[in-house]
Amino acid sequence: MRMLLIEDEDEVADVLWRKLKSLDYAVDRAGSMAEARDALEHHRYRLVLLDRRLPDGDGVSLVPDVRRSQPEARVVIVSACDKTQEIVNAFEGGADDYVTKPFHFDELMARIRNQLRRGDAQPLPTIGLGGLVFDPHLRAVSVNGAPVVLHGRELMMLEVLLRHAGRMVSRQALIDEIYDHSDSVEPRAVNLVAQRLRSRLTALDAGVEIHAARGVGYMLTRA
Repeated sequence: MRMLLIEDEDEVADVLWRKLKSLDYAVDRAGSMAEARDALEHHRYRLVLLDRRLPDGDGVSLVPDVRRSQPEARVVIVSACDKTQEIVNAFEGGADDYVTKPFHFDELMARIRNQLRRGDAQPLPTIGLGGLVFDPHLRAVSVNGAPVVLHGRELMMLEVLLRHAGRMVSRQALIDEIYDHSDSVEPRAVNLVAQRLRSRLTALDAGVEIHAARGVGYMLTRA
């Protein structure tokens, strides 16, 4: 799941980026509205975290751009602007939620999860193949009924492959889903993630196989 974090204070952005990454989200960063517009042009996002006081204007003015280019994305404003009228203006401008600084990270994550649930027209069902089951909301994996912990890019890759089970997923599509645009992706990086995930699923006797097409991509099938 990919998010866009728009925050010009490096210290705040670093903390949020690290915490969100630790929860297995792919997070792109932008420090201005201009950088954000460029990111929105080139990538799809489920959620946008948006500061108001940006070097090139009030972040609220960016919300209509998000609505036009990515109407399915949810917008959560995170700002030190806490006057009632400012908050009202943000909601009237199209924001889905508003969190004032300082905030507790657990509260922010609860707000994010709530918006992601609302962003789905219908609750996303669990996805199963072989003995493998993935819950998109909880981001939880089980194999043959037993919970399994997968972290980071292996979990992201598994989600993408499960959503396209039986179909080839290109290397570039996987890169777009599991890496931030700021990541330096080496040519063999996707191969290594796939190898680790394949080894783990085989050891767990998950009843699935990951097939590789050299230079093309990967496909997940029932074993």
